[in-house]
Amino acid sequence: MHERKLTVLQALPALDFGGVERGTVELGRELVRRGCRSLVISAGGRLVDRLVREGSEHIAWTIGAKTPWTFRYVSQLRRLLREEQVDILHMRSRMPAWVCWLAWSKMPPGQRPRLISTVHGPYSVNRYSSVMTRGETVIAISRSIVEYLNRNYPGLPSDRIRLIHRGVDPAEYPRGCRPDAAWLKAWHTEYPELAGRSLLTLPARVTRWKGQEDFLQVIAELQSQGRNVHGLIVGGCDPRRAAFVSEIRQKAVVMGIKDRITLTGHRGDLKEIMAVSDVVLSLSREPEAFGRAALEALCLGRPVVAYDHGGVSEQLAAMLPEGAVPVGNVRAAAARAAAWLDRPPVVGAENPFTLQNMLDATIRVYQDLTTLRAAA
Repeated sequence: MHERKLTVLQALPALDFGGVERGTVELGRELVRRGCRSLVISAGGRLVDRLVREGSEHIAWTIGAKTPWTFRYVSQLRRLLREEQVDILHMRSRMPAWVCWLAWSKMPPGQRPRLISTVHGPYSVNRYSSVMTRGETVIAISRSIVEYLNRNYPGLPSDRIRLIHRGVDPAEYPRGCRPDAAWLKAWHTEYPELAGRSLLTLPARVTRWKGQEDFLQVIAELQSQGRNVHGLIVGGCDPRRAAFVSEIRQKAVVMGIKDRITLTGHRGDLKEIMAVSDVVLSLSREPEAFGRAALEALCLGRPVVAYDHGGVSEQLAAMLPEGAVPVGNVRAAAARAAAWLDRPPVVGAENPFTLQNMLDATIRVYQDLTTLRAAA
């Protein structure tokens, strides 16, 4: 049967870096591959070139700015939806979602696109966040997000929630992947302090809830055992949180591990860094909605030690159950890492969280909704 070609518009604040942004670009590429039309509204960012190169169209609107001036886009968006004959309007963030909702809700039902939202995190529970529950279908990216929605928005019918886990392409993160000689040479030249040391990596942007302080304690505990370890904190930092970076550096000095910690800032080669790491950690104090970096490490076959909550807990349950430790228990995390430095575990090869599964399931939601419209 001939597949109906869709025009899909995704809306998010920017296309810089992060799981939401990467998922938007990946979905755009898949839509184009299937012969559909992919439109994305955002303020721009480093992923725009890739998005356009892969066939999507980018509309540069500052739709995520938290200011009343952003609502000027409501009428413009309503006009765009009509002119471009958009079939699916997909909301991926709260401020853009308000613009989308206000534009969509004032259109005649027979003329407006189907409305989808993806809840990418456990947002603060208030009226501002409630807009993410207004999609005709609400996609939850993990079971923990389904539970968050059921607990905090009891008025949202369960049959409108669709669980679609985020996913990783196993071809992009192949098990046993090792960086090439040129990368290794450049890496050792840039970070000579890592030579001969066991490498523990925390891939997370530098912000207090992501667990950098707990990571320092893990490294200090391992050093106190006489282990020759080095801790890498890999992630960018919002300029508004520069004081926290200074705080982390100062704590490392006070704890006597200054020469055992390196903050790399944002890196475009996280895959290679995790591939050469002995253990990857996820120590977020609040549950990760999904935790893509942890899954990438598991796909590479690298052992992951993580606090047992959120989406990362679901990944470990499927691929490396013994990697889960009680939330906030730094000693348990250090003990698990130490055991694996002595005897690395075998990460399960069965990965239910693939990129293709995610893409197929999302596009199936689009098709189901447009089929329902055609039948109405």
